[in-house]
Amino acid sequence: MAGRTVRLVHGTWLDKVPPVAWWTDPTRSGGQVVEQAVHVLDLARVLVGEVREVTAAGGPPVAPGGVASATAALLQFDGGALGTLATTCALPWKSEVGLRVVADDAVVDVNEESVQLTDPTGTRRWTADPREARVAADRAFVDAVRGVDGTDAGADLPDYVEALRSHRLACAVARAVTSGAGEHP
Repeated sequence: MAGRTVRLVHGTWLDKVPPVAWWTDPTRSGGQVVEQAVHVLDLARVLVGEVREVTAAGGPPVAPGGVASATAALLQFDGGALGTLATTCALPWKSEVGLRVVADDAVVDVNEESVQLTDPTGTRRWTADPREARVAADRAFVDAVRGVDGTDAGADLPDYVEALRSHRLACAVARAVTSGAGEHP
């Protein structure tokens, strides 16, 4: 996206409730945005920049006192782009996870299986094995928790400060759902 003016960002995480008891308790998981969609928000930050304010609304809980069944958020990026995030955990299957970035002369779609770029020269698509990516991400996470540097010397992994910025953004979305007001990450 370097050199392009981004106008619009749209992130999605449309899925089911994971089969672990702690996940539906927002005090234990933080909810779907904090536990899952943070990855989409992280990608948006990397491609578009920092978010200065978020507003959001949540659907009814999946169970009494549980996480919201859906969340819709509006993000205002520092560079002027607007973004949306739509999540749900009310489906019986994982339907869609991804990010669409719209610039003046390009559209980039990123999901678990591919990256697609459409611009005036045409459409190009690069694919990846989502299982391989999940295993590598899980391995890096477990190594980090254990304090082991299991990464390749050339790996380009985010540091703690970057991860914390994305976590704060996800928490700001979650707060905006409950406060009904604009929140700052």
